[in-house]
Amino acid sequence: MAAVDTMHESSVDDPERRFTGILPHRMLRWRRPLWWQEVAIIAFGYWLYSLGRNAIPEQASIALRHGRSIQHVQDILHLNFELSFNHFVAENAWLAQVLDYYYATLHFLVTPVVLVWLFVRRPHLYRGARTVLVATTLLGLLGFVLYPTAPPRLLPQFDYVDTVLKFHTWGSLADPKIAEHSNQFAAMPSLHIGWALWCGIAVFVCARRMWVRVLGLAYPVGTLVVILGTANHFILDAVGGVLVLGLGFGVQYLLSGRGAFVAPVGAPDFGLPEHAVPGLRAGT
Repeated sequence: MAAVDTMHESSVDDPERRFTGILPHRMLRWRRPLWWQEVAIIAFGYWLYSLGRNAIPEQASIALRHGRSIQHVQDILHLNFELSFNHFVAENAWLAQVLDYYYATLHFLVTPVVLVWLFVRRPHLYRGARTVLVATTLLGLLGFVLYPTAPPRLLPQFDYVDTVLKFHTWGSLADPKIAEHSNQFAAMPSLHIGWALWCGIAVFVCARRMWVRVLGLAYPVGTLVVILGTANHFILDAVGGVLVLGLGFGVQYLLSGRGAFVAPVGAPDFGLPEHAVPGLRAGT
């Protein structure tokens, strides 16, 4: 019995038997990320987004049908509490405006801030975290193209209130200048949730101060409240966002053979937080 246990332990600890990812080993070695390469990756991602956005308008009728289907599924599952919450928000102007501006701004501010923070303060963890975000976004874009979905606010037959239109707050996708650079049928999966949860996990794992870590976890919760209250997403869209983020982590592991927040072997210690989980330090 002891011999069997010894063989099992050696097979787990043996580096030759451990999955090391599908990328060549030389690409997985520690090297400091370069800002111009990261900018190029972001630019390429935006180009792909533009291609997907331009392909969607011709599928408006399909997107509306998909939106109605999601509503039907939620009715069957008794997940229609968001309509009541949306009406509650719409009846309180101050709350609706706070949520509207949250929706229109933080999604495009918090994620870049967290990326830059990781790049500067946690460069040994940056590439893994960035790969998760890129993979999540690309999977989301694939979902938008294959399953274009109208958000609740574009399905008036279900009595949802578009709070941005009602209170004339900034950021309405009905504004031609904004709609020109956005995809109105990108409800499933919700990248608002996917990105927000990525931010929350990154901050929770990599920040030192407890209040910052708690704030990081609160961010995706607040985002969920916002996307439902403003009728920009169904709850199932949020579930889709969580799923694509999980797939993003899976893609990152498949490529590198290590967790997203595990430093490469040989990476310098750039000040890991004291609460760092086992295996987070380089070389473990």
